[in-house]
Amino acid sequence: MKRSMLTRGLIVATVSMAALVLGACSEYRSSTEANSPAMVDHAKTEAQRTLDMFRKTDPTLDRFFKSAVGYAVFPEIAKGAAGIGAAHGTGVVYENGQAVGTASMTQGTLGLQLGGQTYSELIFFEDAHALNTFKASETEFSAQASAVAAAKGAASNADYSNGVAIFTSGQQGLMFEASVGGQKFNYTPYK
Repeated sequence: MKRSMLTRGLIVATVSMAALVLGACSEYRSSTEANSPAMVDHAKTEAQRTLDMFRKTDPTLDRFFKSAVGYAVFPEIAKGAAGIGAAHGTGVVYENGQAVGTASMTQGTLGLQLGGQTYSELIFFEDAHALNTFKASETEFSAQASAVAAAKGAASNADYSNGVAIFTSGQQGLMFEASVGGQKFNYTPYK
């Protein structure tokens, strides 16, 4: 009986991971396609909707918008796991309030985790060094990195860590695990 349940669990985990990987691959676009005028306009529109949602959810985020040299907004990150997890999303990078490029985020995790979810993520860059490191595609959050869940007043107690402040907002799904550790980013400037 236990062996049957274990086998069934492994099959479910394998099928879940395959579906997640195939879904992430279907979202892949070359940097040329991602920077086409239609895709840029769509990305900016979705990013603005997401920024409006974050601002409405927590007006105290305003201090980050005023002080940060830049920020990256990911309107939708899809994440799934069954022991082994993966996540992917694309977003828009802003410098001094102007959209300057796109970024993709990938994440792989291993450990006690189960489920799937979609969420939005907003990353503020405290100074030019933090932003330039991100734009050089050298930003990777450590396993200890954590994000603040967007809620009214949550940003009033939040602060930068290693030059970044990270906020997330759940959209749908249920996930037994909630870290941003292991996230890697790839930046592509607009042409």
